[in-house]
Amino acid sequence: MAYAVLLSLTQTITQILRHDDHPISVNGKQQMEKLREQAIHLQGFLKMFPKESLSLETRIRDTANQAEDVMEHFMYEHTRSSLKAKRLEEVGRAVRRTEDIEYDFRELEYVTNEINSIAEQAAAIEKEAGGRPATQPLAASSAPKPAPVIDTVTIGLEKKVEDIKGLLCKGQPERQVIPITGMGGIGKTTLARVLYNHDEVTRAFPLRAWIAVSQNYKPENIFADLLFSLENKNTKALVQDGDTTEDKLHKILTTMKYLIVLDDLWSEKAWDDIKKVFGNPRKRDGSRIVITTRNEKVASHADSTSRLQKMDLMDEANSWALLKHKVFPKEEFPSDLEAIGKDVSKNCGGLPLAIVLIAGILFNVDKTRTAWEEIAKDVRAAVEGKEEFGKRISLSYTHLPLNLRPSFLYMGGFPEDHEIRISKLMKLWIAEGFVKNEVEAEEYLNNLVTRNLPTVTTSKSDGKFKSCNVHDLVRDMSKRNALDENYERRLSIAHRDLTRLARSYASTIRTVLSFQPNESSLSGLRKFKLLRVLDVVDTDAYSLPAPVFELFHLRYLAFGCPMEVPYAISRLQNLRALIIRPSKRLRHHSTDEVYLPLEIWTLPLLKHLVSFFDLLPNPEEAASALKELATLIVVKKLICTEEMMKMISNVKKLGITYFGDRYKEDYQLQNLVLLQNLEKLTLIVNKESPLDQQKAKPVFPKTLRKLTLSGWRFPWRYMKAVASLPHLQVLKLKDHACEGDKWDIDEKIDGEESDEESDGEADVFPELEYLLIEESDLKVCVMKKGNFPKLKRLVFNDCDKLSKIPDDVGNIATLGLIEVDRDNTSLVACVQGIREKQKKEYDRTLKIREL
Repeated sequence: MAYAVLLSLTQTITQILRHDDHPISVNGKQQMEKLREQAIHLQGFLKMFPKESLSLETRIRDTANQAEDVMEHFMYEHTRSSLKAKRLEEVGRAVRRTEDIEYDFRELEYVTNEINSIAEQAAAIEKEAGGRPATQPLAASSAPKPAPVIDTVTIGLEKKVEDIKGLLCKGQPERQVIPITGMGGIGKTTLARVLYNHDEVTRAFPLRAWIAVSQNYKPENIFADLLFSLENKNTKALVQDGDTTEDKLHKILTTMKYLIVLDDLWSEKAWDDIKKVFGNPRKRDGSRIVITTRNEKVASHADSTSRLQKMDLMDEANSWALLKHKVFPKEEFPSDLEAIGKDVSKNCGGLPLAIVLIAGILFNVDKTRTAWEEIAKDVRAAVEGKEEFGKRISLSYTHLPLNLRPSFLYMGGFPEDHEIRISKLMKLWIAEGFVKNEVEAEEYLNNLVTRNLPTVTTSKSDGKFKSCNVHDLVRDMSKRNALDENYERRLSIAHRDLTRLARSYASTIRTVLSFQPNESSLSGLRKFKLLRVLDVVDTDAYSLPAPVFELFHLRYLAFGCPMEVPYAISRLQNLRALIIRPSKRLRHHSTDEVYLPLEIWTLPLLKHLVSFFDLLPNPEEAASALKELATLIVVKKLICTEEMMKMISNVKKLGITYFGDRYKEDYQLQNLVLLQNLEKLTLIVNKESPLDQQKAKPVFPKTLRKLTLSGWRFPWRYMKAVASLPHLQVLKLKDHACEGDKWDIDEKIDGEESDEESDGEADVFPELEYLLIEESDLKVCVMKKGNFPKLKRLVFNDCDKLSKIPDDVGNIATLGLIEVDRDNTSLVACVQGIREKQKKEYDRTLKIREL
């Protein structure tokens, strides 16, 4: 933690010295510059001497924290008084303007002396080591390892998978509850997830839902999450708009066959609160409910007739097999490390989580006997301790490089079983100052994933991670270390009483993330003057308290709509991310709007603007462009004038929704081509809003890497322009994005032949790796392998009229997976035939997945 505080301190000093509007004397600035130099030096010291610096780490952390607090309080008070003076001038009251004052930071003088003292001791340690690190930093300077894909390894679980799969797919017709029990870290969730995603199971249960319950569940949130997972074209016909969430669930689950996983069920009361929406327990359609729980009484209470699927600790053979797979997934285990590796796996006591975490350590250190023997000693020491598993798991933190520790502790603060969105997590890390940009954030995440600290739960179409979570035991370990590191002075996640928190840490808290739908959670915000991050998306409040807009240091602000956005937003001059999302109470009501004020254009550092169902104000009267803006989603009815494109010229990710009128207006989408940095574009048309295609036809910039179109009803020939985009990797065509019976990718457009005669045949989707066609009236799709030289994944969902695709699709060398709607039996048979042909003629395995 000391390393992270020093990094934050150097950033804060740099920010102050970069701006001339802070009244600091020349001597004060020189003092701060020297302090920054010492902080940078101590950062290097901590990295190069990780063990030798342990005696100084607490002093460094506390002193750096104190120094940053002093300076940020000064900045806050100065900015607040300046704003007050400005408001008084605006109402005609005379204000005495002061020259630069001699602000000597008296408190800062004390911490500067303390930092100097620490630096002298650090220099002595360096000198004793001959100016070179006596102990090499643990993996701190090694090259980042490649991020793994979501692991579905079933070592030691093979029999359980087959047994439970039989109960799910071939068991009794009556609805059955299948409980999986065992201690924390033994693999209950892993087993349930393997079953949930098994091809046989997905074919047997088209209607599935995975719900994480945890200790602090709320029935209304569970029901909302469950309905969100189950709603589709088939279930919507069963419910009415006026039904409550519970009524909708009861109708769906009474009528249809389903598989529901309730992960991490802690109490009998939780089951009683949730089960009422599952319909008649005696229904005979083969429905199944899988629960995972550490408590066998809870399992028996849910269904006393079902045999418990109790998980045991792994034997030595499977422990060794799991460690080998995790450390060397694609290579032979080095013979000279085998004895040490077996010793380590044996000392993990058969607990899969401990094996996986320690394998993460071994994966990231040098593959030498010396490095591994050090780790083996730590494992043996942990085994000899009283709290065996807890100490083994804590080794993952002990061996974590200093720069990764704050990011990991941050993840451990989220509520148990919480699905963490990677895009949000990266924005938070940047706002906190842990990383400089998205590239570095992704590198940090990959490093943590290779150490098996977070578990990746879903991936995007481009293969990047979409969400992750943290196991309960890892989370508990993180919280213990956060207390040891005095981390709670800076971070409050899911704290229920901000007023109580303010009494202890109001002068130091940098982050408040609230997951409580409680308006009172905002009442204490006025006291947190140093806030950098404020996320209150799920609050019941309909307006933010005025003091929020005096939080000068705020970099990340997220709240739920509908909520008023006042002109005072312009005071947040350090704001990097503004997120306005529907709160949980409005998850199924998406028509609420929030109108952003013109002052949104006055935020010079704004990089991410996520504004569900918001209107971006006309920039004609705006003072300046949003030059830093990289993300603009999900904005409503954006008119893409040349002026607007200039104001957002550096945007990389853009999402626009058009609905609510009959498209008489010209949205000037041809000007999208002016966005020369745009990489990801989503254009959605509400299906009930017809449009004038002549006015609405977009022209895409050649920089696009990902394009999503929904509801546009373009003729398929419009795809010719998309096919020529040189960098496009992902294309999603949803909800009748294109209309017509036939898509011939090589179809000539009038006047095109002469161009090809002179230039040769143009490339068609030269870089495309993922293609999705969803909800389409397409009957004939003419495509061949030459059209998609790099295609990896092809998806047809809800294309009821499409009965076949050309056999030549199977000859695309890079294609590994075709996904099709299970209800389209003709298309399923067609792609299965393509797979069999590839296997027979080329001994090539093409994977088919039914949706």
